[in-house]
Amino acid sequence: MSEACPHLDHIRHPAPKTDGCEECLKMGDQWVHLRLCETCGHVGCCDSSKNRHATKHFHKTKHPIMRSLEPGEDWGWCYVDEVVFEPFPTKAGG
Repeated sequence: MSEACPHLDHIRHPAPKTDGCEECLKMGDQWVHLRLCETCGHVGCCDSSKNRHATKHFHKTKHPIMRSLEPGEDWGWCYVDEVVFEPFPTKAGG
């Protein structure tokens, strides 16, 4: 599955910049689940959340890969190639 995605080199394993969805925190809004941009560490809410900030971050920045920040979850997603990574790669290319 990951062989179909040439964007694995964008995985940086950054620390999350915030403890919740960055934009929702600023707005005083709520989210359902959190996603971490693997390029820059932006934390956004998932597509089940009304604001969909993780996807909006992708459209704005073109950072291709995110991973779930939910406890017990070990998966990610490439927005460009629409590929799921489960388990999430522990290092770029792997």
